[in-house]
Amino acid sequence: MQIIKLTNEYKEEVFRMMKVFYASSAVIHKSSDAILTQDIDDCISDNPFIEGYVLKENDSVIGYSMISKNYTTEYGGLCIWIEDLYFKEKARGKGYASVYFKFLEDTYREAVRFKLQVEMENTSAIEAYHKSGYGMSEYRLMTKEMDKN
Repeated sequence: MQIIKLTNEYKEEVFRMMKVFYASSAVIHKSSDAILTQDIDDCISDNPFIEGYVLKENDSVIGYSMISKNYTTEYGGLCIWIEDLYFKEKARGKGYASVYFKFLEDTYREAVRFKLQVEMENTSAIEAYHKSGYGMSEYRLMTKEMDKN
C-alpha cells in the first residue's frame, strides 16, 4: 500500500469517499458538503493542525485518512487524532489499517499518544484496531458544538 499526502489532484475522489463515510453508520454526525470541502481544503493548505492522506494500491485509490494534532497534558506530548480512516469495500480486511498505523507511528515518532473514535457496532474496525495495539478508553467523550451559522 502507498500512502501519500492529500493534494488537489485527489480532492474530488476524497470528497466522494468522505460522502460515503459520513453517510455510513461508522459516523454519528452527518457533516455537510461545505464542511467536508473545508476539511479537504484545510488538509491541502498549510494548516498545522490537520493532514490528509490518500491510500493507494498500485495506481488505484483505495481509501483516505485525516489526522489532527494536539498536545496531551496527561502524557506530556504530541497526540495524533485519527479523525477519518476509510477504505473502499474492496480494500477492507487486507491488513491495510495495520500498515497505515505503522506509517503514522514511523512518521510521528515524537507522538506520545494516538487516538481514534469507533462506533461500538463497527466490530470489524474494532478488531483491526486491536490488532494494531489500540484499546478502549475508559474516558467518556463530552462535546459542545458551536453554531457557526
